[in-house]
Amino acid sequence: MIDVKNLSKRYGEVVALDQISFTVARGEIVAFLGPNGAGKTTTMRILAGLIPATDGNVSVAGFNVFDQPLEVKRRIGYLPDTPPLYTEMTVNEYLTFFGRIRGLRSAALTSARFAILEKCGLTAVATCLIAHLSRGYRQRVGLAQAMIHTPEILILDEPTVGLDPNQIIEIRKLIQTFGGEHTVILSTHILPEATATCEKAVIINRGRIVAIDTIERLTAQMRKSERTLLRVRHGDSTPTDAFLNLPGVTHVSLQHSETSPAIAGESVWVVESAMGTDVREALARRVIEQGFGLLQMQPVAESLEDVFLQLTTQEETDGRAGSERAEIV
Repeated sequence: MIDVKNLSKRYGEVVALDQISFTVARGEIVAFLGPNGAGKTTTMRILAGLIPATDGNVSVAGFNVFDQPLEVKRRIGYLPDTPPLYTEMTVNEYLTFFGRIRGLRSAALTSARFAILEKCGLTAVATCLIAHLSRGYRQRVGLAQAMIHTPEILILDEPTVGLDPNQIIEIRKLIQTFGGEHTVILSTHILPEATATCEKAVIINRGRIVAIDTIERLTAQMRKSERTLLRVRHGDSTPTDAFLNLPGVTHVSLQHSETSPAIAGESVWVVESAMGTDVREALARRVIEQGFGLLQMQPVAESLEDVFLQLTTQEETDGRAGSERAEIV
C-alpha cells in the first residue's frame, strides 16, 4: 500500500532524508520510529503530499504521490502532530465540514459522521464546542476527521503527543482497532506506543533507515547473549563472585534502581551467558550451595528500547549503518 524508494529531502545544505526505502503492506500497522529531528515528520508530510521530495519515488495505494497527488489524497487520512481543529465549531459541525471537503453529501455524509463518532468515542460530545473539549477528546476529533471518508491508509504523526497516560492508553486502543481494515503508518519517538500498537517497525536516524522488521525479530536479532535475572537473599554475605565462575557465564552485573532501593540482605543480578546456553539450573544449584535464598529467576528479553538505543546511538564508521541494518525476512 505504501512503497518508498530512495527518497531524499534536502533543505539547502541540510539533508533531512537520505535515500530511504521501505514498504507498508495492506492492513499493517507500522511504527515509524526515530529520535527528534530524525526525519519522521518530513517523511509523513511527503507521504501525505504536503511537501515535495528532492529525489526518489513514493507510491501510495498504487498512485505516485508526486504525479497523482489528488488520487493519493482521496485514499489517505492524515493526522499531523497538531490536529487541524477549528475550535469555534462543534464536533458535528467540524466533521460535517471535513466530510464535505472529502466529497461526502446528504445521507452518505450523515451516515459517515454517525459511524465515526461512535468509532472514535465522540457521540457524547458531538454537540460540544471543540474549544471546550479536553486534549484527549481533541485528539479523537483529529482522528475522526482523518477517517470520516473511510480511507484505505492512515498517516498518523505523533498521535499521542501531549496526552496524559490515560488518554494515551485510550488512543492506542483506538489505533489498534484500525489494523486490517486500514493500513496505518504511525510516527513516534515513544517506544511503548510502538510496542503496544504495531507489529512492525521502521527505525530512522539522522535521515537514514537503520532497521526494518517486525518488533519481535528486531529484538531477537539484536541479542548478543542470553540474560537471566536473579534475585537472591544473602544475609550479611555478598555474592559478588558466586555466579561469575559458572560454566557458560560470561558476565554478571549487579542491578541498581533509584526507584526501588535494594532491600537489606537482598540483591538483584543479571547473569549473561553465550547465545543458546541455559544456565538457570546451574545458577539455582549455586544459590543453594552458597546458602542463599532464591527469590526470583527469569529470562531477560531484549526490549524495543534496547534495540532503539543501540541503533540510534552507535557510531557509524563509514557514515552509514548498512552493516548494522536489520532487514525484512
